[in-house]
Amino acid sequence: MKILFVKIKRYNPELDDKPHWEDYRVEAEPTDRVLDVLLRIKWHQDGTLALRYSCAHGVCGSDAMRINGFNSLSCKVLVKTLESDTLTIEPMMALPVIKDLIVDMKPFFDSYKSVMPFLVNDDPPPTTERLQSQAERARYDDTTKCILCAACTTACPPFWHGQKYIGPAAIVNAHRFIFDSRDRGTGERLEIMNDVDGVWRCRKVFNCTGACPRGIQITKAIIEVQLALLTGSTEGGGTTRVVGGDRQRRAAPLTGTAEADGGIMPNA
Repeated sequence: MKILFVKIKRYNPELDDKPHWEDYRVEAEPTDRVLDVLLRIKWHQDGTLALRYSCAHGVCGSDAMRINGFNSLSCKVLVKTLESDTLTIEPMMALPVIKDLIVDMKPFFDSYKSVMPFLVNDDPPPTTERLQSQAERARYDDTTKCILCAACTTACPPFWHGQKYIGPAAIVNAHRFIFDSRDRGTGERLEIMNDVDGVWRCRKVFNCTGACPRGIQITKAIIEVQLALLTGSTEGGGTTRVVGGDRQRRAAPLTGTAEADGGIMPNA
C-alpha cells in the first residue's frame, strides 16, 4: 500500500467560471489501476467527481483521459507503472468539457461518421459469404482494432486547433474499409480524405500512435491512405485494386506542393 497525491482538473459548468485543480490523498496498491484510484475518490472522498467508464477492461474505450500528461485509458494504467507518487489527471484536450473528466464526444463521432465507416457493396448478394483470402483479411487487420476512445485524435496537435482536421481515428476507420477487398466505396472515402483538413493535415508527429491503447500503427495507416490517393490504387492481398467501377470513382493522383516539413498538401 502506498499514498498517492492525486491532482484532478475539475470543472462544473453550473458552479465554475473556468477549470481548476483539486488535490486528494489516496491509498493504493501497486496492482490498482488509475480507474480504481478515481473510483476510490468518488466513492469515499468526493461524490461530485464526474468520470466516464464502462467495461473497465480496456475494450470499451470510455475512460480515456490525460494521465500525467499522456492520453491513456485509466483502466489500463497500473499504479506500479507510475514514475512518482504524484498522479495528475485531466480530461482529453480539444473536446468540450461537459463536467470534470467527461468530454463531449460529438465532434469526434461526427468526423468518424463522415468517412462512411461501414461496408459498401452494391453487387448482387451472393448465395454464400463474400469470401476473402487470409492475405486480403490481413491487409486491414490492424485498423479493425480501433475502439473509438479518441485517445489518438485528442493527442494530435493539428486537431487541437479548431477541430477542423478529420483526425487519426476517422482515417483509421476509413482505412479499415478502403483496403477491404469486399468494399466498393473506396472512391467516395478517398474523395472525403482528399482535403486540406483530411488525410493531408497529418504532420507525422506520431502522438497518435503512441497514445493508442490497442497498439494500432496509426501513422502507417495514414500514410497508406495518402499513397492510395496519390496512386489511385490500393494493395490488397498481394494484388492491386484500382479505385474505380460503378460505385467507386478513381482518385486521380494529386498535384501538390511540398511544405517545409515534408508534408504534401493539395494545391489551392
